[in-house]
Amino acid sequence: MDTGWERLREGKWELARESFAAADSAEAFEGLSWAAWWLDDAETVFSARERAYRLYRERGDPAAAARMATWIGSDHNDFHGAAAVAGGWLERARRLLEPLAPGPAHGWLAFHEGYVLSRAGEDARARALALEAANLGRRFGVADLEMLGLALEGSSLVAGARVQEGMRRLDEATVTALEGRAEIPISQAWTCCFLVSSCLAVYDFERAFAWSDRIAAFADRYGSRWMLAFCRAEYGAVHRWRGQWLQAETLLEAAVEDFAHSRPAWAPGPLAGLAELRRRQGRTAEALALLERAGASTHLCHARIALDRGDARTASELAERLLRHTPPERRLARVELLDLLIRAKPKGGLTPFRKVEGYLRDLRGLAEAGGTGALRAVADRAEGVLRSDPALLEDAVDGFEAARAPYEAAEARLDLADVLDAGGRGDAAVRERAAGRDALRALGAAEAAPPLPELTPREREVLTLLAQGLTNRELAERLVVSEHTVHRHVTNILRKLDAPSRAAAAALAARHGLI
Repeated sequence: MDTGWERLREGKWELARESFAAADSAEAFEGLSWAAWWLDDAETVFSARERAYRLYRERGDPAAAARMATWIGSDHNDFHGAAAVAGGWLERARRLLEPLAPGPAHGWLAFHEGYVLSRAGEDARARALALEAANLGRRFGVADLEMLGLALEGSSLVAGARVQEGMRRLDEATVTALEGRAEIPISQAWTCCFLVSSCLAVYDFERAFAWSDRIAAFADRYGSRWMLAFCRAEYGAVHRWRGQWLQAETLLEAAVEDFAHSRPAWAPGPLAGLAELRRRQGRTAEALALLERAGASTHLCHARIALDRGDARTASELAERLLRHTPPERRLARVELLDLLIRAKPKGGLTPFRKVEGYLRDLRGLAEAGGTGALRAVADRAEGVLRSDPALLEDAVDGFEAARAPYEAAEARLDLADVLDAGGRGDAAVRERAAGRDALRALGAAEAAPPLPELTPREREVLTLLAQGLTNRELAERLVVSEHTVHRHVTNILRKLDAPSRAAAAALAARHGLI
């Protein structure tokens, strides 16, 4: 038994499995479950944990049985995304612990319940449970529990835009993790994961990159495919931001594959990240297919694609819908939605102007709370587009370039060119537009042209069929209208798209993913 636990601490999973398999006790099955966890052997994880749970109960050790029930619940979430089953096991742990004096098992239950609440956006309740977990860890000398409680509390504070306070908790948790006092290796990695995710939430990509590097080294040391997948997903987000799209693509695709083999419930995250990369590359059909694989019927990427196509109404409708479903405590999760809604308004977005002004105030407040130059650049661009203010858009370009975000800088340049054009500064507009398009081409963005002008729903339908090669007569038959009506629609489409022919209009439709 002692040899098995020692091998676990050393990361020698196969040897640990052999040691524990030779014994037949609750502790041996608990150890076996951890060896299997690191080896991504889900079947053995569940069978060993459940066997340990039953043996602890038969022995009359409810605290140990509750600890096992808690981890079984966590595993059902992580391996299968089975929230209802997970909730049942956590409830079982709670009932076992009710008559007992507080101890480490109470802390583990508090942490895992808090983590579930945090993922659901209930950050105030999550913080209270995280604080309970950290205090119990400190009281009973369980470093794993202390660091994870601190990390969860910090992550929840950051999500609610209490960034400085949250980062202090995360820094403290990370220092504890790096002291090497953890008994189970996952505690150190999980603590660092909380920090990286919080860095990404406030657009602190440099810090996220540095910590992802540390976690990757840890994952290599322990041979964890799940942890490597997490690192690759986070790395991919950073590389996408930096405009290093080939690296981002490689990392995100690897993350999808790794999660598919180890934790399928986690795969939608990198799938959606890859979809956003495809959107930026102008590969819209692929982006939509990836979102479908991710099970995302409504996603921010859908709204961005609609805005790319010049359909500001659909973009704003989708973003408003997503905003309604964003937990109010998850304030930083609103940033990208607010940005899109503000920028969609001058292009035909349906959100009332007074409401958009409120969104802008919210976005400014979040940018200040986040405290990063990249977040301030997001707010500058949104306000610059809304107010047609070239100075704000120039600030946005400068801010994005300082944050090493070439795609965002190029997009802001194109917005600036539009505002300069409208203000009669044609020469300056030409320079900014050329610089923006050159930057997009250098990145590998297929869509460096302006979005489609706004077409009516009927015109979009006609354009889609026209791109399939149908004649006016065939279009009329398909739509059950006269050829004269079809001719009028086609004429309007060619005029709006500034397309010299039906073939040119069809090519433009293909570039924008309409066919």
